[in-house]
Amino acid sequence: MLAPEVPMSHSVAGEPPVRGRHAVPPTVAPYSAAEWDLLSSLPSWTVAVTATHAPVRGVAAGLAGLDAVAAGRSFDSDLVRAVVATIYARHDGSASAPRGWLARDAELLAGDAELLAVARAAARLLERRADPADSAAYRQWVQSVAARVCRAGPSRGGPVARSDRRFLDRLGDALGLG
Repeated sequence: MLAPEVPMSHSVAGEPPVRGRHAVPPTVAPYSAAEWDLLSSLPSWTVAVTATHAPVRGVAAGLAGLDAVAAGRSFDSDLVRAVVATIYARHDGSASAPRGWLARDAELLAGDAELLAVARAAARLLERRADPADSAAYRQWVQSVAARVCRAGPSRGGPVARSDRRFLDRLGDALGLG
């Protein structure tokens, strides 16, 4: 059963939400607390799980993931910008990335199968509830987050490894991009 609807306590301008509430801007269709948590957690879960594909990436993968998530701030999608604002406000309401957010989210998912299941759930939710343009922007953004993490590491910007390409293809399919 889904949680009750979340009061809209956050503006797109970036004010921190009232403590104890999830940030849902008034320009986005109201999502339940569980739905909003799903949408606002998937990008950081994507970074955490994707970074585990090649431990040699280390810090570079985390930084690439942070950068990719932050890039959502400039997307032409109210939904993506609201999700980014929620990610950054989740722990302390500041405009900087919460300390330890990757580690916390990595513990929530054990691996690829769980991430792909969450991505499929998010895609189904967006199909039912989101504006088609916001849905497409969100799903493409999550895919781009994973792709940037895959390109991180010693050969930065080099070709994506075959195993990473397969993972990105499976993620794209789960997100309904295939």
